[in-house]
Amino acid sequence: MDWFEFLFAVEVAVGGLLSGVMYALVAIGFVLIYKTSGVLNFAQGAMVLFAALTFVSLVEREVPFALALVVTLVIMGLLGLAIERTVLRPLANRSPMTLFMATLGLAWVIEGGAQLIWGTQVHALDLGISNAPFEIGGIYISNFDLVAAAIALALVIVLTSFFRFTRTGLSFRAVADDTFAAIAIGLRLNRIQAAVWTAAGVVALVAGLLWGARLGVQFSLSLVVLKALPVLVLGGFDSIAGAIVAGLLIGASEKLAEVYIGPFVGGGIEGWFAYVVALAVLLIRPQGLFGHKITERF
Repeated sequence: MDWFEFLFAVEVAVGGLLSGVMYALVAIGFVLIYKTSGVLNFAQGAMVLFAALTFVSLVEREVPFALALVVTLVIMGLLGLAIERTVLRPLANRSPMTLFMATLGLAWVIEGGAQLIWGTQVHALDLGISNAPFEIGGIYISNFDLVAAAIALALVIVLTSFFRFTRTGLSFRAVADDTFAAIAIGLRLNRIQAAVWTAAGVVALVAGLLWGARLGVQFSLSLVVLKALPVLVLGGFDSIAGAIVAGLLIGASEKLAEVYIGPFVGGGIEGWFAYVVALAVLLIRPQGLFGHKITERF
């Protein structure tokens, strides 16, 4: 491999890593919910869509950018709170399949509500971030991907600080580690889960704005949830750090596979290679790289 081939490989890998950050943003929303309630929130993709559609619709109605962002942030927080109060709380202690089906139905309700409120047309979302590449040491990097990665990093730092240093965050970690012990010492599980669902709504807003700016705000945007599933399998459903690392690994591996393996199989490998990786991980380490192994005794 000569120097130019090496630079090209690095450029492909870096582009994949930055794309993987976008996958991780969606996966973090899943992790927040799963850690406290054991629910695989399939409505997270619909929440991403609803956030992006709400923001861009407000901006198109000449609401100032900053005000539209604040209003959408409040709406997504209230949406997460409403979901916990009206759907998940009444179904507490039901089987995981019942809760999964509830979130699956919820996804259709949210998408239908978005269509009813904002319409079905496709919107272009401009966040004022240039997508022009710039060069670093012979490697071209997308400015948008770099800014998106910085925003994702800031979000992770904020979430990590919140869960490590605030009372609510420490309560969240206690519930995640041992739900029954947390209840036994007097922690209010409903309040903690409400806070987590609100945080999931905020995460959905960040992911929705970045994905919407990249793909356009359309109803297929909710399908980004499918990109998060291999990330969750690889990183573990209960690890925020795992979601970040797995997102980077999935993003880089699928780009490299498309470039170096794709030509031998007819191309198009990028769309499904992540699922091959996820399947391999399930066979070897079902809890993922960072997930906790669960031991059940009968």
